[in-house]
Amino acid sequence: MRRRLDTAAQVFQFILDNSLLLLGGAVLGLVWANADPGGYTEFTRVTRPFVNDVAMVFFFGLVMKEVYEAMLPGGPLSQPAEAAMPVLAAVGGMAAPALIYVLFVTSLGRADELMRGWAIPCATDVAFSYLVARLIFRAGHPAIPFLLLLAIADDVLGLIVLAVFYPQAQINLGLLLAGLGPAMLGAWLLRRIGVESFWVYVLGPGLASWIGLHLGGIHPALAIVPIVPFMPHGKSDLKVFGSRPAIRLATMEQFEQWWRSPVQAILMGFGLVNAGVPFTSLGDVTAAVTISLIAGKPIGVAGATLIGELFGLRRPAGLNYRALTVMGVTAGIGFTVALFFTTASFPPGPILDEAKMGALLSFLAAPLALALAKAMRL
Repeated sequence: MRRRLDTAAQVFQFILDNSLLLLGGAVLGLVWANADPGGYTEFTRVTRPFVNDVAMVFFFGLVMKEVYEAMLPGGPLSQPAEAAMPVLAAVGGMAAPALIYVLFVTSLGRADELMRGWAIPCATDVAFSYLVARLIFRAGHPAIPFLLLLAIADDVLGLIVLAVFYPQAQINLGLLLAGLGPAMLGAWLLRRIGVESFWVYVLGPGLASWIGLHLGGIHPALAIVPIVPFMPHGKSDLKVFGSRPAIRLATMEQFEQWWRSPVQAILMGFGLVNAGVPFTSLGDVTAAVTISLIAGKPIGVAGATLIGELFGLRRPAGLNYRALTVMGVTAGIGFTVALFFTTASFPPGPILDEAKMGALLSFLAAPLALALAKAMRL
């Protein structure tokens, strides 16, 4: 019995570590939407606003925590010389898919109707891309940390794109600053007086930030992003990509440890309420998103890396262009953030369903990367 319990615990931990609850939620949403469209529509009408605008706050909070932690002294993005190449690759990995998408929808004569979705193929799903990369590359291969650095930079740029280019309503700068300014000042004061409970930061400045973003027209799911950097943390980053920390990162680390598992349940709910589209939801925007992600990512990553080398930057030792191309294909799995961008890009309707299907079909990058790696004998 003890062995069975240990095995069950290991399986459950594997599910959590690899975001498989999110995948399960997406599959459940797909099945439900096609088996009982009316029931699914009514369910998501009630639950989707809470999941997308409130619960996802904590997902983006953990994203920001990882980004900020990586920038601390000793972190993988702390030294410009070391971070420059994967950051440049991330920029290329966003620019090329966006450009392909724009050219695709323009060639169809539907630019006015579909142009707003240009950022959907810019996304990289960190968890699933990392999972596929681990299946392809041996332990210690430089492609894996390079992909993770690229994904972190992609997260930073994605947060900026979401805030700047996808307001939920007309930007009201006065209301935005009226909420966000006091929220950040309050978080700074809490840190100055030594408050250590992350709940105080979340329920105080975090709530004020959410109200300010909501009223100001910015997506409120980003509410904790400007608050996380004010949480007390260590002087250096000793927690790199899953290794156990040698020091405690105080409030920021407590925030991550408390929310790590609940966020997986939140992501399951996100997949459930957003991924349910009819199997017939295939169209121009589906092809635009899928092709832009799967083709654009490796082109952008490899192209930006080549440009970086021309300007004196260096690839990690052992990372050749064959491995870089395969790694770029794995980065074409958009899924989570791509789905989020679809809901920010288009109103409910056939175009949104087609865009969601394109984000889901980006999973085709996984078998393609595995087949390509086998063909290239990586």
